[in-house]
Amino acid sequence: MGRLFGTDGVRGVANKDLTNELAMKIGSAAAAVLLREAKSAKPTVLIGKDTRASGDMLEAALTAGLCSVGCNVLSVGVVPTPAVAYLVGLYQCEAGIMISASHNPCEYNGIKIFQKSGYKLDDAIEEEIESIILDNAEDISLKTGGGVGNRLYCKTAVKDYVEHVVSTANVRFDGLTIALDCANGSASVCAKDIFTSLGAKCIMLSDTPDGTNINKNCGSTHPEELMAFVKNASLDLGLAFDGDADRMLAVDENGELVDGDKVIAICASRMKQEGRLNKNTAVVTVMSNMGFFKFCENEGIDCCKTAVGDRYVLERMLSDGYNIGGEQSGHVIFLDYATTGDGELSGVQLIETVVKSGKRLSELAKIMKVYPQVLINVEVTPQGKMKYNNDEYIIAAVQKAEMELMGDGRVLVRVSGTEPLVRVMLEGSDIDHIQRLGEEIAEVVKQRLG
Repeated sequence: MGRLFGTDGVRGVANKDLTNELAMKIGSAAAAVLLREAKSAKPTVLIGKDTRASGDMLEAALTAGLCSVGCNVLSVGVVPTPAVAYLVGLYQCEAGIMISASHNPCEYNGIKIFQKSGYKLDDAIEEEIESIILDNAEDISLKTGGGVGNRLYCKTAVKDYVEHVVSTANVRFDGLTIALDCANGSASVCAKDIFTSLGAKCIMLSDTPDGTNINKNCGSTHPEELMAFVKNASLDLGLAFDGDADRMLAVDENGELVDGDKVIAICASRMKQEGRLNKNTAVVTVMSNMGFFKFCENEGIDCCKTAVGDRYVLERMLSDGYNIGGEQSGHVIFLDYATTGDGELSGVQLIETVVKSGKRLSELAKIMKVYPQVLINVEVTPQGKMKYNNDEYIIAAVQKAEMELMGDGRVLVRVSGTEPLVRVMLEGSDIDHIQRLGEEIAEVVKQRLG
């Protein structure tokens, strides 16, 4: 992680950590770095946002920073993060920016930057932007008169993105009745159009954003309501998105959760059968359930593991030529169709697999056994996050737990890239055992870093 950028952009409490001043500086610094090779006298940067109340404020600050150095800004309004990644290429912009804190509560917000290729920034570019903002490593030339950039508006962004996602399906969804939980976020503007265009009957949940209810007891971080609704209403399945719709968790007809690991397993298996699984490999992070690795062994699929963060999954996919990967949390990347995780596109691909198989989602989900897992988030100080790797007491607690598991499970403790947390994760065959071990480690982390 950098000094400003985490694993998914710059993020913090809006107007406290992520101030207007910082947003304006990010806009001008990003322009200075990303637009050096731009051929246009006034290159265009696309800006989208989710439904948070602070989105308008931060968009205004970013726009001011970009226009001050001579960039035009194309405002596309509320759209999913993957829409920004797609539209930046479709509209031939030099860069794209998404204002969102993804699955975090409404008081948080964030800034994600995409290159004109549609891919997120790599570490070197982020470090260069940070050095301009924090170290004054480069003087930024501010424009005057006619050299100042202009703000433009696009009214076709949602329509163009919907058409793109719909085009990735090869079958119709006629006869299916599904529930869509939009987390009162970006999916609210497009999810219904996508799935009804393909023939599904859609029942909408949490699709009335008011600026403060994004992710509040809904969406992929709180799928309990969707799980109960799908079961009680006897629906075929449900899909839950997060605030910016770049992740998706599914719910089968029995109300059981189908997480990102299972979505990847189900879709990778179909891709292999159809001869479309590049190099016979799926890419996941070290946080994926042990059951996913067992699935790969049973199916004869190679599994590539990366550090936590969809950016690292994508980097490996691009470097080695793989075309499916993602995270247990629901970030799934279908590289044949998108340059980043896309919750609605993932939902389309999953339902296409259901339709083609002629099976219920619950039956498809049996392809992977889920091992019991305990995840405890421990709130720590910013200083504590920096000290984590070298704390001998935490290291000793982890080693003790690993010895007790004796190969019948695993322990993974890591610092969150987006929040002031240390995540303690354990897997094993005995839920009570791993729960006790997890709580013991979490207590040590709290005492040492809290």
